[in-house]
Amino acid sequence: MVCMVSRQGRQLQRYSKTGSRIVVGYVATLVWFGRWVDGEMGGVVGVSDAEWRSCCRCIPYKFNAGGGGNNRDVDVGTSMEVLVVSSPKGNGLLFPKGGWETDETIEQAALREALEEAGVQGNVEVGSQSFHLPPIRTGKLGKWRYKSRTFDAYHEGIMFPMNVTQELGCWPEMHLRERKWVTVAEAKEGCQHPWMKEALERLVRRVSSSRRNSAAPAS
Repeated sequence: MVCMVSRQGRQLQRYSKTGSRIVVGYVATLVWFGRWVDGEMGGVVGVSDAEWRSCCRCIPYKFNAGGGGNNRDVDVGTSMEVLVVSSPKGNGLLFPKGGWETDETIEQAALREALEEAGVQGNVEVGSQSFHLPPIRTGKLGKWRYKSRTFDAYHEGIMFPMNVTQELGCWPEMHLRERKWVTVAEAKEGCQHPWMKEALERLVRRVSSSRRNSAAPAS
């Protein structure tokens, strides 16, 4: 059984050249998904780069009974479930996120935050090629800028995919947050930020495209 203590403090925190805190996140999956789609900036507010604080999040997901595999006839929007966590302050649903520190790679940071906040483990797909067979192009879902609803600060949110291999019964923040598998529609309704909904829509399109391409006959 894995049960550890979350990292505290920001002594090892990585920052961008403009002084923004770099935070990593992931999209957790239980199946392989489709082609890489480069994200574009969204929700940009009129502030300077020096005022941005970087923040990465993820959308963990799996398929419910009957929705797995590469069946192109199954609607991804209704068969897919995503894992969300509650905010410690109780303000809506969130996708897991966290900081990238100087003693770890971005992949290690995403794995650590996934474990600490949501109690899941797996493979973060940060490169252009995944471990799946046949190989597929993967990468971040996108990067968005938005204003914090809690503090007088601005954030740069980056979303990464993650293939979940294990869901733990004990994890560091289990007493601070609740985790819950919800439908895509429920996640869209409960998401705090419009950019989170956009990231989720990109994920659905990616998986749908992947299934269509995998089922297409070879030319």
